[in-house]
Amino acid sequence: MKRHILVSEKSAAISAIAAALEFPEWFGQNLDALYDSLTDLSWLPAGEYVLVVPVDLDSSVLEVLRDAAKQTAETGDRKVRVIRTER
Repeated sequence: MKRHILVSEKSAAISAIAAALEFPEWFGQNLDALYDSLTDLSWLPAGEYVLVVPVDLDSSVLEVLRDAAKQTAETGDRKVRVIRTER
């Protein structure tokens, strides 16, 4: 499943990622919760989830995405992949 995230500002990007991956209502809207949710995804079917993000994405959000992608590549049946692109 591929989802395009079109915002680069931190809080807007976190919200857009949460919406794109249908995070549960209990999602905390912060970087720690973002990482926890990205490395869980138990509410979604097994598979690969590709997030296409802008090159100017907030660096702290990008770091969380990269860490989560690395973690899910090593474990589990739900993988997160990140692609950076121009808008």
